[in-house]
Amino acid sequence: MYPSPSPVAGRVRQQPRAAVGDPYASGPADRSPRPRRTAPGRAAGGRLDFSGARGERLREALSAVHEICPDFTPAQVLRDAGPSVVLAGTAGRRAVVAKCLPERGGARAERFRLEIAAYRTFVRLRPPVRVPRLIADDPHRCTLLTEFVPGRAAAHRRHPAGLPSAADQRAVLQAIGRVNSWTPPDGTFPDAVNYPAQLARFHTLGLLTDRDVSDLHTLLFCLARPGRELPREFSHGAARLGNVLLSPTGPVLVGWETAGWYLPGYDLATLWTDLGGATGTRRRISQAAHADGRGGRDAFLVNLMLVLTREIRQCEENVQRAMRDTVVAPPGGLSYGEEQRLRLRRLHEDWALARRAVRAAVGTR
Repeated sequence: MYPSPSPVAGRVRQQPRAAVGDPYASGPADRSPRPRRTAPGRAAGGRLDFSGARGERLREALSAVHEICPDFTPAQVLRDAGPSVVLAGTAGRRAVVAKCLPERGGARAERFRLEIAAYRTFVRLRPPVRVPRLIADDPHRCTLLTEFVPGRAAAHRRHPAGLPSAADQRAVLQAIGRVNSWTPPDGTFPDAVNYPAQLARFHTLGLLTDRDVSDLHTLLFCLARPGRELPREFSHGAARLGNVLLSPTGPVLVGWETAGWYLPGYDLATLWTDLGGATGTRRRISQAAHADGRGGRDAFLVNLMLVLTREIRQCEENVQRAMRDTVVAPPGGLSYGEEQRLRLRRLHEDWALARRAVRAAVGTR
């Protein structure tokens, strides 16, 4: 997910000198200088660009990182478009990644602190998949410093058009399966979703019909144990390709701010939604959900309906935002609004498929 950081100081190589009187020898003066490519957020000459409003965010993030790691030396800005600022650099002789949230209030800050708590837990209890090692953190200033893991991101956005290879998809599915089979001690992670309350919220917003809510409540009632307690499974909570780093040693999972206890199959439902064009991997996900019998199938369908409904709502908001903000389409490509409309159409098709599966499952009860 993080590109390799540029070196802070590079070794200067001396060019061989041309022999005196040799007209065919080429020295440094005979070669035309090539234009240097600068990384995002980096000015020419290897320094970070602190000009403008973005420079103020970078300066504030760097100050927060220096409070927990004074020897941090930034090398590259990995992300500065969303709510958080992500910097790659070095701490001593170790390559690290610093993540900082400039706005330290609201729901985003609470999720960021949950991510810090998850990384602290992984120091004591190693999960069955590789995660970046924690180096330093500050929950009050919403700052996190982890090791740098070389590799490439499986995707750079939700519902990517270009998917990784089938082998990489299988590796991601296997890694998520190992996460779901892990059982951390009680009290380590929270119960992430209140399913009846979430159904009531989507019903109030008009995203679910009366029959949809009734069918999903029927599945939840059948899943409940004698003590009226729903089965639960530890899940990553955001098992999308954008939170998977494909390293040479295997997938590395990042973005643990929503980790916790869910109904079984939540991560499978999230990955199924993200893999729109991968019919083979979707089939394997459905088979994995059905492997646990009728209960596993019903829990997967409830999660799938909730995940798809949430994605539809977010995509509708993106379409409305694109209608207000006029963005010029790139040459030969689709505009942002057109991409969101096509994605919304596909999500509605997936949602209709999930609804038919839910009604068929209720009919077998």
